[in-house]
Amino acid sequence: MNSREYKQVIEQLLFVYGDPLKIDDIAKVLDIPIKEATVYADELVEEFEFQKRGLVIQKISNHYQIKTRKEYHDIISKLFEKVTMKHLTNSTLETLAIIAYKQPITRQEIEEIRGVKCNSSIETLMSKDFIEEAGRLDRIGKPIIYKTTLNFLNQFNLKSLKDLPDIEKFISDEEKSQIVEDENDVEIEEDENK
Repeated sequence: MNSREYKQVIEQLLFVYGDPLKIDDIAKVLDIPIKEATVYADELVEEFEFQKRGLVIQKISNHYQIKTRKEYHDIISKLFEKVTMKHLTNSTLETLAIIAYKQPITRQEIEEIRGVKCNSSIETLMSKDFIEEAGRLDRIGKPIIYKTTLNFLNQFNLKSLKDLPDIEKFISDEEKSQIVEDENDVEIEEDENK
């Protein structure tokens, strides 16, 4: 096969598979080295973008996926209902945000931040494949640690966790000054204890 044919096959694989497809699997199917498959897949991403097609190929970590263009999501959503933030309760969204920004994190650490139990939220997020177990901490009780999944990145149109919005944008000036005051109180208490 020539490079054009490889790219056509990759495009078909991504279309048929639907979900993010790992570059290793693409290379295995094509029986070519991963590096070569990556070159073809990256070229395909650029071609789709350059031609401004109705679909895009998005690279998510070491996975690729064919998706609709963001600018047409409102139109497409009239036909298909997609799992989005509106299907999650505020407490579940809050739990997801904590995990996304603080991962890997234990249930206890999440509950300390939120101030309430989060069993139900964690179960919901796991059932929707937004989070997964990332292992266990090596301490008494061996608590489970959680992290976000590839599906989380996909559903929220993120290429990586680096694309998460800056948390500072969501903190009001009043909350920022309260954080500074709290930090100053901690420093004063530490000085008094010396």
